[in-house]
Amino acid sequence: MIQKEYKLNISPRILELLGPSLYTNIYYVIAELIANAYDADAENVYIIISNDYIAVEDDGDGMSYKNGDVDKYLNVAAISRSTKENSTTKNKQRLKMGRKGVGKLAALSISEKVYVKTVANGEKSGFILSSHIDESRNLIPIPDEEIIFERVENNGTAIVMQNPKYKFVNTPKTIKKNIIKIFPMVCENFKIHIIKGKEEIIADDWNKDTICDLAALITIGDDFHAIGSHFVTPFESRKQDLKKAIATKEFPITMMNNSQQKRTYTVKINGWIGVYKTTRGRKAEITDFPDNFISLYANKKMGEFNILPVVGQNKLNEVYVVGQLHIDIFELTELPDMALSNRQGYKTDDPRYQVVLDYVRNELLPDILNMRKLYVDLTKEKKKENKLKEQKKREEDKFRENTSRKAVDRISKQMENITEKDQEKIKGILDDEINNNSPDMGIKSVIDSQKKKILISQTYSDKDLADIVYEMLKFNGVPGEDIIYTNCDDEVSRIPEESGIYDYLRDFFVESYSTQKIYVLFVTSHNSKVSWGALTEVGAAWITQVDHKVFNIHDFRPEHPLDDEKQWHTSFRDPDGNLYMSSLSADIFCQKIEFVCNQLGYAFNSRVRNRQKLDSLVMVKK
Repeated sequence: MIQKEYKLNISPRILELLGPSLYTNIYYVIAELIANAYDADAENVYIIISNDYIAVEDDGDGMSYKNGDVDKYLNVAAISRSTKENSTTKNKQRLKMGRKGVGKLAALSISEKVYVKTVANGEKSGFILSSHIDESRNLIPIPDEEIIFERVENNGTAIVMQNPKYKFVNTPKTIKKNIIKIFPMVCENFKIHIIKGKEEIIADDWNKDTICDLAALITIGDDFHAIGSHFVTPFESRKQDLKKAIATKEFPITMMNNSQQKRTYTVKINGWIGVYKTTRGRKAEITDFPDNFISLYANKKMGEFNILPVVGQNKLNEVYVVGQLHIDIFELTELPDMALSNRQGYKTDDPRYQVVLDYVRNELLPDILNMRKLYVDLTKEKKKENKLKEQKKREEDKFRENTSRKAVDRISKQMENITEKDQEKIKGILDDEINNNSPDMGIKSVIDSQKKKILISQTYSDKDLADIVYEMLKFNGVPGEDIIYTNCDDEVSRIPEESGIYDYLRDFFVESYSTQKIYVLFVTSHNSKVSWGALTEVGAAWITQVDHKVFNIHDFRPEHPLDDEKQWHTSFRDPDGNLYMSSLSADIFCQKIEFVCNQLGYAFNSRVRNRQKLDSLVMVKK
């Protein structure tokens, strides 16, 4: 039997300095060991957590002492990807993640004594890796009978970190979420098993839960469009605006390769970026990494966890951003290594890194934040719509209950010896008839829980005058929520996103159970006669006999059924189309605004203040 010797090919002094300080977070250590398993063509990695040790065991190829695999492993800092041919794994042709050959020391960052056990086609090898070795650099061998695995048999490797300095205090579910942020590319042929005590959980569907939680999503490149199938939204009619699939982003750069040749390369960016619907509840147990981040990966291995602080502008809505971008040129063998010595970031002056930052900062991040704004707007509209439906039902229920109850009371007074049972029977009959016939009675519910009180009827061509009417109403204390103005720049006064304009306006012109009618302010001009919407509103106002005021643009003359017998306000346009008023018409304008506010119960401003405000909004000629 061969007497195996294990010699670490590194200076003891360098090992003492490098090993313990290589990584600052236990998850980065675990990710490095997972990457080694990936490069060994493993299909399963087992993270086994005990009180006394943490083991990372895989069912990869293992290492043969006889074939020189172990010696190669102990050759620290040997470049593992020097050519295109050795940049892929032996069996599965995976792009190798390891490059510098120092990842094997990662475990020394959290444990002073690391047991390395491996088996290749039944041949066992093992040794104890330590930060403190003598000048001979010989490691303590592990006898074959003590090389025991918990999950693998004929092929695989186990890295066992005894008495770790840092411990996993989270549940397996949370550990999984943290690991998958660093190493997201798990799939059916590469699974990560987290085992803690009697509990085991498998990470085999990367980020499915995260995608389901997103309000908006952008996928980049064909390899990532498929994750869009996990995206769900309550706004199906706007899904195309909340989920976008774009092509791989490509940017040419010129730089020097390792052979000192200047060449032009292409930086290809793939991946995805999204925004959460809400961050509520996401912080319950996950404390090791934030939930808002944009991570960078190369060859499926994380190179930098979060560039958001660099590319963002510290805006409040950036807390909803999450993304993973893959740029394999970061690990291109023929180009200089751009990873930092702690393996937790990239050199900021590398042109490849700068190209990615510029794209994310100037294009990708603004796009996804705009998509979140759309989602927020749609959500507000949905809440408003639901609120209207609830109010409508409450109002109709109240009408039916009051009507049937009062009818029963009146019938009871006209009849002698009527019993309580008879009363309920009569009420049931009345309820049925009211329910069956209420649509014919024209019963309409209030369209808003705080019913709209003012409609500004106008055409888009006369928006400048309508805007002045709107601003003056608000200046006199009328909330935007109380106004319907379909072309308003303020969303609160526009109709709900998914409502039909005529159906929505019809509800306001037909008297509801509240008996409150809307007050209409007509902005009229020659444009009114060619606007179907404006004519419809004039007709509806006449039929329902609602109060209204007219703000007219010369030289149009308002006609019946508008109240053309009373004085209306008149504005003018100069040859360039700019709006202006005479001093008299400005005073009439303020008078009408004040009258409407008084009629509807708003505390309005003095004439002096209103004139000053109006003068700031429109040219007033003396």
